[in-house]
Amino acid sequence: MTPGVNPVGAVDNVHRLLGHPSDLKGHLDAHGPLNVAHGRDGSWQQDLVTSLEASGLTGRGGGAFPAAIKLALAQSAGPGGTVVVNAMEGEPASDKDALLLTRTPHLALDGAQYVAALCRAVRIVICIPIGRDSVAMAVNQAIMARARYRYAPVREEIVRPPGRFLTGEESALINWIESARPLPVFRPDKGAPLRIGRRQALVHNAETLAHIALIARNGAGPFRARGMTEEPGTSLVTISGDVKYPGVVEIDRGTPLWDIAVRSQPVEPVQALLVGGYGGTWVGPAHLGTPYAPIPLRTIGAAAGAGVIVVLGKTSCGLAESARIARFLADQSAGQCGPCVYGLPAIADDVAKLARGEGSGEDIVRLHHRLDQVDGRGACRHPDGAVSLVRSALAVFSSDVAAHGQGHPCPQWRKPTSLRFPRPVRL
Repeated sequence: MTPGVNPVGAVDNVHRLLGHPSDLKGHLDAHGPLNVAHGRDGSWQQDLVTSLEASGLTGRGGGAFPAAIKLALAQSAGPGGTVVVNAMEGEPASDKDALLLTRTPHLALDGAQYVAALCRAVRIVICIPIGRDSVAMAVNQAIMARARYRYAPVREEIVRPPGRFLTGEESALINWIESARPLPVFRPDKGAPLRIGRRQALVHNAETLAHIALIARNGAGPFRARGMTEEPGTSLVTISGDVKYPGVVEIDRGTPLWDIAVRSQPVEPVQALLVGGYGGTWVGPAHLGTPYAPIPLRTIGAAAGAGVIVVLGKTSCGLAESARIARFLADQSAGQCGPCVYGLPAIADDVAKLARGEGSGEDIVRLHHRLDQVDGRGACRHPDGAVSLVRSALAVFSSDVAAHGQGHPCPQWRKPTSLRFPRPVRL
């Protein structure tokens, strides 16, 4: 799918992340220059920290961690570290960071420069996965232009990790940069700083950094003018599935799920939405009015996650699509803990068997038992995402679960998938 752009009309152009494609000159005309060289007494640093705190910006990569707190933790770890721009987008259904870095790369790079200046970092590493060559080319051209005009105070470089689902998890990404082994680390305290060698490493999603660049220039006011009081700002969301116009939209936080989905024009009556990506949650018709923001989504057991909404039409089988996702997640395991190595393949087998109508009541009971055994016991959050996905499928498609479990599968289970995967996924 080639991502399209259909940004929400804004009060002004200040906090529109997706504007017209721009080179460095166009970027400067629209946003003005970096101001990190001004106020050498340190006043600008404090002004930016204050603006970030006042903005209420949270990470847009899936963790939703407050940006100001993350910055403070990195600053406390000392100078000389690395700012990592996470543009891995391991979610097959996500295109938001790729589109942002293709159309307006200087915005995310400027955000990284502001953060690097605040943390006294010595380099900026932009992680773009193998396979997204057009994105890497756009960012490389931007970096060369910035170097040519001596625009970027801190050195910027691109690295190309493998494009696997788990490589984008921030501890796995740091491990790859340091040792070329993209393995996530068990981190009960997400507030603990990451390190490359002995120096701190601050990882931010590309969209989060683009917001930081705008807040640094314009303050917290324009950002907080959008969205909800308790969940301010805008978010980029990739919409796909059974829709006429798949693509990326920019929405205010708090926009109802249904209002986001209809932006891409569903091609048939909607059965459910997959919210948050492949480690996310199916949301049925009763909850489509839920505001798109962490707190309201949490009340229905969902999360914004990677900024993905997949529309499932009435002629698709939710169990079959869930089985494909469960298989994909099992195949993407890092292979370093039992819940991933043994639990996820067993769960994927059970869901696939149920989707084909070959399961039974005992199989459904066993599936619930396996979900309980895996939940919360992995070395990272990957198995938890798979559990969340399957549990939501069993609830939202409960009537199908009953029929399939009695040997009466719906004919739609044989329908080709409307979801996106790097390669075909068997049932």
